Amino acid sequence: MLIEIGILIISYYGVKRNGKNAKNKNPEEGMSSKPKTESQTNQDSEDKVDCPKEQLQHYNKMALLSMGLSGIRQFIFPPLAPISLALYIYTAIPYMRDVEKALIKDKKIDVNVLFFVADILTLYVNQYFAASFGIWLMHTGKMSIEKAKDDSKKMISDVFEQIPQTAWILVDDVEVEVPIKDVKANDILVVQTGEVIPVDGVILEGLATIDQQSFTGESQPAEKGEGDCVFASTVILAGRINIKVLKSGRDTTLSSINDILIHSIDFKSKAQLKGEEWADKATLPMLGIAGILLPVVGPVATAVFINSHIGNRIRILAPLGTLNHITKASKKGILVKDGRAIESLCQVDTVLFDKTGTLTSEEPEVKRIIACGKYKENTILGYAAAAERRLTHPIARAILKKAEEVKLNIADIDDSKYQIGYGIIVLIGRKTIKVGSARFMKEEGASIPDSINDAQADSHSKGNSLVLVAVNDKVCGAIELQPHIRPEVKDVISGLRMHGIKHIAIVSGDHKTPTEKLAQELCMDDYYYDILPEGKARVVEQLQDKNKTVCFIGDGLNDTIAMDKANVSISLCGATTIATDRAEIILMDGSLSSLCELFDISKSLDANLKSTLNLTIAPGVINMGGAFLLHYGVLTSLMVNTTFGAMVMHNVMQPVKLSKKAS
Repeated sequence: MLIEIGILIISYYGVKRNGKNAKNKNPEEGMSSKPKTESQTNQDSEDKVDCPKEQLQHYNKMALLSMGLSGIRQFIFPPLAPISLALYIYTAIPYMRDVEKALIKDKKIDVNVLFFVADILTLYVNQYFAASFGIWLMHTGKMSIEKAKDDSKKMISDVFEQIPQTAWILVDDVEVEVPIKDVKANDILVVQTGEVIPVDGVILEGLATIDQQSFTGESQPAEKGEGDCVFASTVILAGRINIKVLKSGRDTTLSSINDILIHSIDFKSKAQLKGEEWADKATLPMLGIAGILLPVVGPVATAVFINSHIGNRIRILAPLGTLNHITKASKKGILVKDGRAIESLCQVDTVLFDKTGTLTSEEPEVKRIIACGKYKENTILGYAAAAERRLTHPIARAILKKAEEVKLNIADIDDSKYQIGYGIIVLIGRKTIKVGSARFMKEEGASIPDSINDAQADSHSKGNSLVLVAVNDKVCGAIELQPHIRPEVKDVISGLRMHGIKHIAIVSGDHKTPTEKLAQELCMDDYYYDILPEGKARVVEQLQDKNKTVCFIGDGLNDTIAMDKANVSISLCGATTIATDRAEIILMDGSLSSLCELFDISKSLDANLKSTLNLTIAPGVINMGGAFLLHYGVLTSLMVNTTFGAMVMHNVMQPVKLSKKAS
């Protein structure tokens, strides 16, 4: 009893002292006069990564052997005591290191200290099998968690296995096969039917049908041609293309997505934080109560009482549930950059949609060009195209597309001044060209002819918008733009209603009439018009002041202020802007089609976290009752913990299993 406990503690400090002496004898161990090669450094890194996993497997096997020997010693053959004790001490050393760290380094009493006290009490009453079983559970739990993490990471990283190890590049019009690691930016790759695209790039020549499901979640193949972007891991179903390499290896968008998802494992959910708070707050009081109970109810009941603590289960298992749901979302073409967002999404009761490029198609269509006086339509279009040519917003792209269709020669500009949300001023020769809204023209002092005012009223009545063009201080024409509602929008709005979203609204920088018309057509609850980017953030704050939980859906690059204010932010910018997109969630295919599925995943996560928390607390309640009412033994309490631990593990891994079945 006490002797064995003393041997345990003395042995631990003996091992620790020997370790220190070994280090002191070899202070320069690990250093070499020769610098390590890159391969040696990489090998060292790999060894360090693998070591903990190998140690866990080793200690788990030894703990299982210790449990067997302790059982034989306790129930069949007591003379095995020295061997079983030695093996028990060996398997307990990693646990005791955690206890020492908590007491000496962290200067706190955590769950490791609490459970160590329970194990000491178990040894004290000669429950050798139960004590060994407790140590085995600790090692098994850690090993199971590591395996679950590895499985989740493998799900995320599986797509990398498709990337070929070699690629064909064009060198002086000759195709040469090179290792993929030697491919660099601006190389020209040749990829054809059945091959996986190994880089991010732009098509210089050729046409191809490309399967992007592993990347965007979209099952419908995409037709790609000259000027279109392609991404690593996508597969050419038919065709042949020459690709100019933009990014390769660890710089690809695929790699960025993988890194974001891997880092999600460190995320702590609200349920986990709540459970950890309970666990931390309960540790010291439980130790105090155990001290009071020990002389009253004895060491067995006290050890069972300690085993009722929620422990590390919630701290370790809850993040896996979140990670698995984030992984599930990634398989649907939804990139979750912040796990708190997907957890909070099920609490959202208000959804704000940015209008242009979100509810409407990304680019409007030029419906007509209005010219005043001596000016011609192509002249007005040419001025607008010259002013907008360096901009990338949807209106600029629509104007430039129209200019290309009519084959205009676009003039070079000498200088430019851009005001977000209003318009742009450029110099073309000696002329000052202003392109923007009527408000912008008035602020710049440009006169607006009656014909343009009439055209604007007519355009707005149809739900279209007008971009005015001025030369010097007089508006000389305008371009009417007609938006197209995305084909999936109406179904998405209906789906949000079914998910219990009470308030759906549009927020737009456009004028009242087109915004109102779109809101009516989509049966929105409200709409906000003439709103600049900073004004969108104020709309979010106003709704939050009314106790609404707001999800903002829009442009993750230009709506950053509103997205930072919103409870949850979702971007439709797609894959090309992952690094700079401020949204917490990105819909990779650039459409709203997967939005309702995202809400489903959030609700599934919420249910999973709640059941995980309940299953984690349940064995503690049962053990506490069993200690005082049913006179549980220590082994029984450990069996209860084991049973519920297996149930929690099954629960948190459910999304992975369902995903595998679906695939």
